[in-house]
Amino acid sequence: MKIQSEAFVAIDYTLKDDQGNVVDKSEENSPLGFIFGRGQIIPGLEKALEGMSKDETAQVVVAPEDGYGPVNEELFQEIPKANFPNTENLEPGQQFQANTPHGPMRFVVHEIKEEDIVVNLNHPLAGQSLHFDVKVAEVREATEEELAPPVHSHCGDGSHGCCGC
Repeated sequence: MKIQSEAFVAIDYTLKDDQGNVVDKSEENSPLGFIFGRGQIIPGLEKALEGMSKDETAQVVVAPEDGYGPVNEELFQEIPKANFPNTENLEPGQQFQANTPHGPMRFVVHEIKEEDIVVNLNHPLAGQSLHFDVKVAEVREATEEELAPPVHSHCGDGSHGCCGC
């Protein structure tokens, strides 16, 4: 079976940045599974996988526009230092996670000013080309259960944020 809309697909992958540094990879013997065509992976990688079959491999370069998007300057925000529990050892480049009404949000310290901290709320890979080495581990018809919309009984309690509530 070839990868097509509504198929269950599992891939082994290694993701590298422009400098060749490994940014992410699937765990050994644990490929990433998803339903093709549902936007569960970045668009550029999904498009490149279409039509592939089990055991096929590919090297895919995904442009920022088809990955995590370009850097959005509006997502740089100043936060008063008083909102940080400890600013003594704070340095640009440090990553933090904040709990929001929509679930956890990661951000990076961009600049430290006298009274404020400038944070970058863009995805850490925004503005970057993504280099994937991919092997298709499985392609099959998705089951009815896999195709059913997820049920989020936790919505509204602020604990996960995965459903956008």
